Order: sequence, then structure tokens, then C-alpha cells
Amino acid sequence: MQTQTPMKPEITSRQIIARTRKFLIERVGLRFDNGAEVEYERLRSRGVGAVMIIPLLQGDTLLLVREYAAGLDRYELAFPKGLIDAEESIEAAADRELKEEVGFGSRRLTTLRTVSVAPGYANFETHIVLAEDLYPQRLVGDEPEPIEVVPWKLADIASLLRQEDFVEARSIAAVYLLNRHLEANRD
Repeated sequence: MQTQTPMKPEITSRQIIARTRKFLIERVGLRFDNGAEVEYERLRSRGVGAVMIIPLLQGDTLLLVREYAAGLDRYELAFPKGLIDAEESIEAAADRELKEEVGFGSRRLTTLRTVSVAPGYANFETHIVLAEDLYPQRLVGDEPEPIEVVPWKLADIASLLRQEDFVEARSIAAVYLLNRHLEANRD
């Protein structure tokens, strides 16, 4: 059942209320088609988005990273990720981040989907990229400490989803997208 898409609300005002190195917090006045007027606050990224990479080594092993997550104040297990630099393609950013965080490059990169974690108040998007045909190559990254690389057998993906330190929504979505991609491409 398809419904008609409503008209986008009119933006009546914008005001930057806070700035950081990476984000702007903006107050936005909106007028909806039905006449209702409201103010929202939204988080605007100063960048062009991010990539999350699903490294698949030899077709049966995922490479995850365990690193400190400041928002939760603990170490978390997730897929490698990072910001896209200005003038950098999604594929170039994915390959660079893979080399920096995991120590591998990829000869075959496939963007599976672009996701947003909180579209109601943030404009930040992450491109989830499958990296295959890996080869060893390390680049120096901007991480403050060495990142632990954690190999995980694809056949044991169900136990990964039960891990207490594997909670990031983008990584969980990446597992779903990977499974869907692999099922669609089975011979």
C-alpha cells in the first residue's frame, strides 16, 4: 500500500547554537503544510559522511576492530570505519580506512547501502562497503592507540550478534546487509 508523500515543511529560520570541530548544532524553525510551526534542533556534520567497511578475508573470515568508544566509555567491537576526506570517493575512503585500521587493502569494494543512524536530528550518513580480495598493506592512521584486529569466522556470525561489546547499530546493520548480499550472490 503506497501513501502520498506529504509536502516537506518550509524552513522559516536557522540559527547555529553551538560549534565543535566536527559538528554544528542548529535550531531550525519549520512550518508544516497543515500550518503547524515548530522548532527543531539538529546536529549537522561538517564533513561529507563516513564509511564502514566489512573486510572479508579469504571469503570466510570477517575482520573487526576493538577500540575505545568515548560515547559509551568502554571498548567496543565493530567493523572498521572513518570519515570521508574532502574530495575523496567512498571507495578511496574505505580502502584508506581499511589500510589504517586493519592493515589490509582491497582489490574489490562494493557499496552495500548508505544508512543514517538518527535522521530525525542528524544529517550524518555512513556508506557500508564490503571489502574483498584483501592484501596486506598498512597506512598510519590518526588513532591514539593501536587498534586490536579481531578475526571472526563468517560461519559463527550468530555468536557475534550476541556479543555484549558488539552493539553499534551500523555494525549490526552491516551484518544484515552482508548476509543479504551473500545470499543474493550464491552460485
